[in-house]
Amino acid sequence: MSKKLLIFPFGGNGKESLISILAINEVRPEWEVIGFIDDNHSLHGQDYSGVKVLGGRELFQSHRDAYVLAVPGSPNGYLRRRFIIESLGIQASRFATIIHPSVVKAPDAVVGHNTLLMPHVVVSCGVRIGNHCVVLPNTVIAHDTMIGDYCCIGSNVSLSGGVNVGVECYIGSGVKIRENVHIGDRTLVGLGSNVVCDIPEDIVVVGNPAREIRKITSG
Repeated sequence: MSKKLLIFPFGGNGKESLISILAINEVRPEWEVIGFIDDNHSLHGQDYSGVKVLGGRELFQSHRDAYVLAVPGSPNGYLRRRFIIESLGIQASRFATIIHPSVVKAPDAVVGHNTLLMPHVVVSCGVRIGNHCVVLPNTVIAHDTMIGDYCCIGSNVSLSGGVNVGVECYIGSGVKIRENVHIGDRTLVGLGSNVVCDIPEDIVVVGNPAREIRKITSG
């Protein structure tokens, strides 16, 4: 029997997650997507691929039998992802993990809850991907790489073996990271950057090789 699912919010990641879910269901019916949830009242009633925005977050309580996929986030708002997801008040057991059928995942790789892996991602041996993460299409995560909770990894990213990405990071599309490099918590690596050495926490880096352009300040 298919499991009921609510997707939050009605944004780019949410719509793209629906594409992955539909692909999963083509292989084997697994999910019944009953709707999108969004706090923006102007979006209520809209739909994507026949799935409507049902209303705001209060509907999580009236659909207690449904799993939840919460995938907010953008380069401009990635540091609010943890707050937004935690504010939903969803128990960990209710969160779904969505892995597109085209993903290549090693038998010993571990993927956390409320994590979305989009088409053609490669997750190699010994990889650990945390909870509440999003990995966009065509990204390669090589052996023994660790990705912390609440991270967003762009498309066409290459993480070499033994990379360690801290929590709440944003790795822009086209980024390449050398083996055994550590990326500090809450750091943003800009589009197309090449990272060849450790990067501290709470900064923005860009370029080839990636260099700090500014620090991230709270508030």
